[in-house]
Amino acid sequence: MGILYNRVAEQIQSLIREGVYREGERLPGVRVLSRQFGVSISTVLQAHQTLENRGYLEARERSGYFVRLPRVNTPVPAMARSRSRPAPVSARDMAVDLCSQDQQRMVPLAAAVPHADFLPLRQIQQASLWAARQGLDVLDYSFPGKLVYRRQLAQRMTALGVPVVPDEILATNGAQEAIILALRAITVPGDIVAVESPSFPGILQALEIAGLRALEIPVHPTDGLSLEGLQMALEQWHVKACVVVTNHSNPMGARMADSRKQQLVAMLEQAGVPLIEDDIYGDLPHTGERPRPAKAFDRTGNVIYCSSFSKTISPGLRLGWIVAGRYQAEVHQQKYFSNLATASLPQLAVARFLEQGGYDRYLRTVRQRYLEATERLRAAIGRDFPEGTAVSQPQGGFVLWVELPNRASGTEVFRRAREEDINVAPGRMFSTTDKFEHFLRLNGANPWSERIERAVQRLGQLTAEVAGRPM
Repeated sequence: MGILYNRVAEQIQSLIREGVYREGERLPGVRVLSRQFGVSISTVLQAHQTLENRGYLEARERSGYFVRLPRVNTPVPAMARSRSRPAPVSARDMAVDLCSQDQQRMVPLAAAVPHADFLPLRQIQQASLWAARQGLDVLDYSFPGKLVYRRQLAQRMTALGVPVVPDEILATNGAQEAIILALRAITVPGDIVAVESPSFPGILQALEIAGLRALEIPVHPTDGLSLEGLQMALEQWHVKACVVVTNHSNPMGARMADSRKQQLVAMLEQAGVPLIEDDIYGDLPHTGERPRPAKAFDRTGNVIYCSSFSKTISPGLRLGWIVAGRYQAEVHQQKYFSNLATASLPQLAVARFLEQGGYDRYLRTVRQRYLEATERLRAAIGRDFPEGTAVSQPQGGFVLWVELPNRASGTEVFRRAREEDINVAPGRMFSTTDKFEHFLRLNGANPWSERIERAVQRLGQLTAEVAGRPM
């Protein structure tokens, strides 16, 4: 009997970890499972009790058993405390190398790109077919962007407390281009730009392209950018711009509270420093309402808002937008001179998807899936990595920031893992210095599978070897 109920428990646990039964869902009744597994009701009840003890099920009176994912009490990474000096950005070849790897061969834990299973593929296919039938409207240049697309964005931003009209919105080739356009519009080569530390590599790449120097400001694991650190930097250095991911920063996953966003906007306005806000993960909170952007607290046009649909609808569409405030003329000029316009077909397709309400329906489902995916990966790291490992607790998005024990080299773990076809992002990519050498960033936006589970286990073993600690 003991062997039998454990076997049933393992089968149900496997179904939960593979996502067949998702967090918060009610398991089928005991009679149904009894017939499904060909065992007695008492065996199913014992299996349920076993899974409840393991943290995979929660019994609710008169309602049955509901799926939950076990929470692992893993510490979160500490905030970087070292004061930085402005530094040129270079050696970003590793980021390009990661993206060019054969993703079919590699276990994709490196790039912050959602697996196709998380994306609204069917809806976008239908919207794209509709867009392709729009005749000349899909064939012409569309500067500053298709009106129907910009109108939908204006409606969404107004609902977030950013009342704009379509003429204030410029369509871009993703948020990356939006950030580059903003930097080129308000800086000259050699200028100092304040960025988060750790910082999204794409932002560092944008600074490198524009010939700018990065001044790194520490990020708190939950509160986001250190306003105290930023104030000290403003007093010490001639900062010309500040780039911040205010909602669910990459790689930390932190979200700034509204009060801190308001303080950030006021601080930079008083200093005469433009804020470039990257809100690419804003639509992906794990719980609660969609957080407002810092742009909602801007009363003078000093905040340049950048975002895209790359993390929600499709990375391949390369479709984003920018609201440049009082820098609109300069940003529009940069866009026109660099590539004239953004492709029309993706704009029409996404506008159709938004207009019909498909995007909001999709978001209501996918937010829960990203919560489950990151919690599942976090739990696996807690089980399989050596003692002393710290893992972020993101409030949105789908990446995890992992601090390795004993200051083990993340670059060495990355190299060894890649030899075994496991792709991870080493911490040194997220700074102009080596201060995050003992970190990794892992992508949680993958359907859970034996392949992913084995890869995480192997990463834990490699970490133990590099850290010099036996598992």
